[in-house]
Amino acid sequence: AGRSSLGSVFYVTSLANVSLFAACQAGLVNNLNDGMSWGLYPLFFAGYGLGVGSIGVIKAVYPMAWGVLQVATGPLSDRFGRKELIVGGMIVQAGAIWLTVLVPTWAAWLLGAGLQGLGTAMVYPTLLAAITETSLGVYRFWRDLGYAIGALLSGGVADLVGLAAAIHLVAALTFISGLVVARAMRKPSPAPVLSVA
Repeated sequence: AGRSSLGSVFYVTSLANVSLFAACQAGLVNNLNDGMSWGLYPLFFAGYGLGVGSIGVIKAVYPMAWGVLQVATGPLSDRFGRKELIVGGMIVQAGAIWLTVLVPTWAAWLLGAGLQGLGTAMVYPTLLAAITETSLGVYRFWRDLGYAIGALLSGGVADLVGLAAAIHLVAALTFISGLVVARAMRKPSPAPVLSVA
């Protein structure tokens, strides 16, 4: 078997293989909502009168929850399936983002940050496991592009129509991304059981 060209690997990973496409777009959107979170949430919270210290506390909950919980979610995806954790995580992230924008209270913001961390913990290591064996480099291109798109898109929308509208847009994109994974990603075939006779 000959080696594939970078262009053909990029095409298959990005568009031709629906499971790989689903993983790539989910990685992009996962980081898109992360980019929005770091860029817009501090401004959003400051608009409600929170000081830098209080904003820092809310913003610290998200990566803390993500970091601690992904220790458990990675092995869970090995046991129960990658697609389920990715879809569930994208939906949890969307719900957390909507909670943050729709319920402007300290408790809701802390809960939203924790839930966004949980959703990211469900998605991030699971996507890496789902894509590693085929096209990690192309996946990382799409995933990491999400940071730039998230910052630019949410910042542009915030400038045009306001912070809340930009946050709603990112929540909707995250939810839709979960639906794309639910529809497009195929479960891998189970490994054959070998008998020792």
